[in-house]
Amino acid sequence: MVNYIVVGGGSAGCVVAARLSENPDASVVLLEEGPSDWNPYIHLPVGFYKTSQGALVEHYPWQPPPGYIGPANPGMVQARVLGGGATVNAMVYLRGQPADYDQWSHSGATGWSYQDVLPFFLKHEANDRFNNVSHSVAGPVGVSDQRHTHPLARLWVQACQEAGLAFNPDFNSGTQDGCGFYQINARKGRRSSTAVAYLKPARARTNLEVITHARVLQIILSNGRAMGVKYERRGKVQHLMADREVILCAGAINSPKLLMLSGIGASEALAEHGIEVHCDLPGVGQNLQDHVEVSLVSELNTPLSYDKYKKLHHKLYAGLQYLLFRNGPASSNIVEGGAFWRTSLAEGRADAQYCFMAGAGVEAGVDSVPGGNGCTLNVCQTRPRSVGSVALRSADPGIKPLIRPNYLQDPYDVDCMAEAVEYGRHIMAQSAIARHIRREFVPAQALRSRDDYRTFVRQAAHGALHPVGTCRMGEDDSAVVDQQLRVRGIDGLRVIDNSIAPNLCSSNTNAMAIMIGEKGAYHVLHAGA
Repeated sequence: MVNYIVVGGGSAGCVVAARLSENPDASVVLLEEGPSDWNPYIHLPVGFYKTSQGALVEHYPWQPPPGYIGPANPGMVQARVLGGGATVNAMVYLRGQPADYDQWSHSGATGWSYQDVLPFFLKHEANDRFNNVSHSVAGPVGVSDQRHTHPLARLWVQACQEAGLAFNPDFNSGTQDGCGFYQINARKGRRSSTAVAYLKPARARTNLEVITHARVLQIILSNGRAMGVKYERRGKVQHLMADREVILCAGAINSPKLLMLSGIGASEALAEHGIEVHCDLPGVGQNLQDHVEVSLVSELNTPLSYDKYKKLHHKLYAGLQYLLFRNGPASSNIVEGGAFWRTSLAEGRADAQYCFMAGAGVEAGVDSVPGGNGCTLNVCQTRPRSVGSVALRSADPGIKPLIRPNYLQDPYDVDCMAEAVEYGRHIMAQSAIARHIRREFVPAQALRSRDDYRTFVRQAAHGALHPVGTCRMGEDDSAVVDQQLRVRGIDGLRVIDNSIAPNLCSSNTNAMAIMIGEKGAYHVLHAGA
């Protein structure tokens, strides 16, 4: 018997386990399905291209919507390692816009406005450049400028300014519009994941136990209360009981899946799978939201990009530079240049995000170029209106859930992405960077009319792997958790991860997950606050 069981050692789960274990009188067990973060590629910023595609992520097929004409074999990936997304992602440190969180508060998530959540962003941040009302230097998570910025990324930011965007030195200041260089989750040239920043020092405490390779099968419920969990490790099924709380930090796919497997969800759907209903909560698994991206790929006329480091002698030189000085190409996350722009549909704030990479074929599913030297511009709609769901296929915990993201099903999203792609091509046509481009590789076809752009978006768009919302926080009948992240109708059970977000933030979602972990842990430690 322990006090707290934390299910999932991802971006939020590591935070929660570490914060709860700060109380020496509390016993905490963290269960993580994947391995520890021992792989050396994890800690090299440039290793992102390997960690995001290899064995540290779990692949989840999703059901294409009607009329889908996008990339073949669509799927999502979720991290399966200590640190979760913070261990395998591109390390871009973005919080979104203040209006995102104010929208949460207005929709029923009282206490989650921007001014409410800002202290928890500050609590986790240790910034190497900023120290003001928007930033902190005292937190555990390193946030830094990149130690190496590729010359092509600098040229791209100049091209953005040629295209009319103002330079923005800080995308997290509360004003997001403009172009500049992303800060990243790194400290002294190494990735600063929540596994490193929070969990590693916390594991020295005797009241915290971390169990990896532990797949949780079900929450044990009795008389309307969470009593513990059933999990499998190395072929053996075990039970672990908690006398205070069970806390789900398993992410926007697996947190709702575990709730439903345990009898918490829409009663009719659970009954179809022969699952005993403990709490009829129809909102479980609903409200799935994710960003979509289109990757614009160009072939360069000289070996100017990071692609040259695919050759052994360049790779050895970069490795030596990193070993000696902790800088150079191996200290880069590759996603260096960024911008935010307003389409004509923006409703008063930026709704398109751009990520520039001085390389091609960096991300899974994105092609390299025949000449071997290219660059990529990712175009993302930051506040899509299309909403999907996660449902069970079976009562068997080993069967992956049915995921319906419904990407681009709202025509608004297609129109927004079409404009954003057109403007992205406009940036790439500016002289600062255009003189280095031999040809545009993707799109391969001519795009002249708005309908051409709409068709291209529908053919080329892919998920950005930022799923949220499936255990939505709120006050209405379809909300899954309340403002303290307690599951409605069940005592001793909370969800603390991105699944509780009522809506996406207007950027990458990892900083949001860390903030949710901090604020969620606060609510556990100050029950009722």
